[in-house]
Amino acid sequence: MVDRVPYLDLVAQMKPIRADINKAIAENLDRCSFCLGPDVEQFEKDFATYCKTSHAVGFNSGTSALHVALRLLDIQPGDEVVTTPFTFVATSWAISYVHAKPVYVDIDPKTFNLDPRKLEAAITPKTKAIMPVHLYGHPFDVDGILAVARKKGIPLIEDACQAHGATYKGKTVGGFGVAAGFSFYPGKNLGAYGEGGALTLNDAKLAARAKSLREHGSTVRYYHDEIGYNYRMEGVQGAVLKVKLPYLAGWTADRQRVARRYNSLLKGLPLQLPSEAEGCESAWHLYVVRHPKRDDLKKHLEAAGVGCALHYPLPLHLQKCYASLGYKQGDFPESERAASECLSLPIYPELTEKQQDRVAHVVRQFFTS
Repeated sequence: MVDRVPYLDLVAQMKPIRADINKAIAENLDRCSFCLGPDVEQFEKDFATYCKTSHAVGFNSGTSALHVALRLLDIQPGDEVVTTPFTFVATSWAISYVHAKPVYVDIDPKTFNLDPRKLEAAITPKTKAIMPVHLYGHPFDVDGILAVARKKGIPLIEDACQAHGATYKGKTVGGFGVAAGFSFYPGKNLGAYGEGGALTLNDAKLAARAKSLREHGSTVRYYHDEIGYNYRMEGVQGAVLKVKLPYLAGWTADRQRVARRYNSLLKGLPLQLPSEAEGCESAWHLYVVRHPKRDDLKKHLEAAGVGCALHYPLPLHLQKCYASLGYKQGDFPESERAASECLSLPIYPELTEKQQDRVAHVVRQFFTS
């Protein structure tokens, strides 16, 4: 009988590949290629191939990657960028870093992604980009959002930080817009052993500029073409990611298997279960259920030794840091309801059936006790 189930178990992931990881790190240390270098370059090539894009550019975080994506579009102070209020704050940070204004659009309650039916109403003459999120690993409605973007002549940037390996109508996310940002934070589906991120692009000039911006705005050392940043990916992270990337397809398949099994085990409960929209294959970064008594369910699970998490308990339009935008409670009701009802259950490739059975048993106890 399994008593405790961790929300995430990175040790279980590391064990079978540790020898290869140790070897790659040792080789990197022997080369002393600590900032960028051949391991990062190889990973960039491999990740671009995986995402079916022409280029990938490594960064020190997904946040940095999204920031640079907006720099590539020359977003100016006072410009507007449309995004979702129901996501991790880094999506909005990137907009704020270029001194533009985040403009929020409410979500579809089934997918938790930006609702394209509400998008056009948010666009003004100041709108210079649309940056939706493939939240929880589920692709946003690419066709619906691109239809509005093309009609209005506004570029699209994908926040794919949670969506490594997700597909929309058979195409891997990361190549639908001008650029796509990915995060390799350790808990992501493809995680580094520290911080890391990337942009995927299909434009050689933009990729070259992204590489310059991440390295102090420089292509020749000590000569700086524009204001840049110290956003370089560490060589060790490139080495780790290079080893882990070939496992990602298998890990994604395992996550999909776990998600399907959860849907079967939890069927029939008064609980909204996640699903995939037509044409979408989620990467299942998170498995998120909904219930009005979410907080009570969370306490019940934790008391029984089952890990769980909240993503995200306060929408961005209600965060103190964005009070100056002037939004108020009730402006985005679907996002606000989701924030009060959503709960993430354990999902990772190494989750055993016994562990999953334990999670489902404890969830069922909440509704029968």
